[in-house]
Amino acid sequence: MRTLSLLAATMFLTVSTYAQVTLKPHVGLNLTNVTVTGTDASGQAGALAGLSVAFGKKFYFEPGLQYVAKSTDISSSTNPSFPDNLSLKGLRVPLALGINLLGSEKSTLTLHGFGGLSGFFIMSDNTPSNIDLNKANWGLFAGAGIDIWKIFVDVSYEWSLSELSTNVSNAQIGATRSLFINGGLRINL
Repeated sequence: MRTLSLLAATMFLTVSTYAQVTLKPHVGLNLTNVTVTGTDASGQAGALAGLSVAFGKKFYFEPGLQYVAKSTDISSSTNPSFPDNLSLKGLRVPLALGINLLGSEKSTLTLHGFGGLSGFFIMSDNTPSNIDLNKANWGLFAGAGIDIWKIFVDVSYEWSLSELSTNVSNAQIGATRSLFINGGLRINL
């Protein structure tokens, strides 16, 4: 464990010497829609808060960690034990690759595009005990953002690569699709 920590610290110092490092604390909202067979489901607004670190200038790598609350209203369910509102709370770990399309680190206004993979790890939910959710869910996302001085706004869309659950009688909880809108500060190190 000590060796792994030392290796991670060495890699961080090496990367930060050759690349611009930017901390990006942020808050935002998400709209998540879930495919549930035998029901009508519509995404509701949920919240998120997190921190990401961008490494690079023109091209960049940006890992992050977010606490996310997702919510979907469900009606016309053929399964009476199914909740009217599916609520999921957990940690989302996005790993993005991006490119600064317009502007540079010295510009007041820049535009960037990004995409990548993410994991959503469910920490709590309101589903009945007979429904087993996959606690780790994987996704693919793409988006764009704008930076105005030290403030940024990003918008991204995520497609789930895994289903939430498949062992529910009369209702299969399938893939999610989420729209994320977040904003925050850019802190150059």
